[in-house]
Amino acid sequence: MAALRPPRRALLRLCRAFSSGGCQLAPERGGERRDAAPSRVSRFCPPRKSCHDWIGPPDKYSNLRPVHFYIPENESPLEQKLRELRQETQEWNQQFWANQNLTFLKEKEKFIDSRLKAKGLELRAESGQKATLNAEEMADFYKQFLSKNFQKHMYYNRDWYRRNFAITFFMGKVALERIWNKLRLKRKKTIN
Repeated sequence: MAALRPPRRALLRLCRAFSSGGCQLAPERGGERRDAAPSRVSRFCPPRKSCHDWIGPPDKYSNLRPVHFYIPENESPLEQKLRELRQETQEWNQQFWANQNLTFLKEKEKFIDSRLKAKGLELRAESGQKATLNAEEMADFYKQFLSKNFQKHMYYNRDWYRRNFAITFFMGKVALERIWNKLRLKRKKTIN
């Protein structure tokens, strides 16, 4: 069983990385994007008196549902770190998929346009409908796009798992902190 546990040093490094003032977000590989999608998520806003996290409608760029996190009045520093890590992870995830979807759509349009021009066809048929390619031709594009972005997706998955592990770790710490606080309150009540 001991072999299944992650090395203690790795855990300590991960905890230090996420418990320092601010969690650094992994940069997108391949440099900064000039054609990046807007980072603004939907304008969904939960009621002011809500005491729960709210999940909004899908963002039009990333297709992910934004989460508005509830901030309790008596939030402990550990709970605050957990919430901030979850918020940063959500923003990072939203931005990645907004950029990825924008890139996908642009490259897909270029591919369709180039294939139609090679066939001697226009983007619009005489009836006004947009011309399309068959499934086999589009399969070529999908394969090419996935191969081209393999490294980017690999880095994304690695960072996604790191973030989720850190979030899970902090959730465990918060749960232990809450249990400890309840036990202390019970002990004080029994003493009094």
